[in-house]
Amino acid sequence: MVPERIGYIVWVNDLKAARNLEKYGTLHYVSRRMHYAVVYLNADRAEETAKHMRRLSYVRKIERSHRTDLKTDYGSKLPEDASVELPDSEALSG
Repeated sequence: MVPERIGYIVWVNDLKAARNLEKYGTLHYVSRRMHYAVVYLNADRAEETAKHMRRLSYVRKIERSHRTDLKTDYGSKLPEDASVELPDSEALSG
C-alpha cells in the first residue's frame, strides 16, 4: 500500500545544502535558477517534519502544495444529452 504524501515547496539559500532535504522525505525537484526544492513527505508526519526543516539555516520559507486539494475528476462533468457528431468518412474524402 502506498502511503499518502503531501508536497512542500522549500525555498533555500544554498543549493548544495538543499540535497540534504532527502533525509526528510522524497526530494522530487530542485530549481537552480529560482532556488527552491519540491519535497514529498508522508502525510501522517508532514507537519512535524516541516517544523524540523524550518529550523535549518539554509531554508528561507516552506509552502505547502495544494495539488492534493484540487479536483482532478473531469470526465463526469459532461452533460448526458450532449452528443458529439463526427463527420462521415465520405464527406472528408470528397
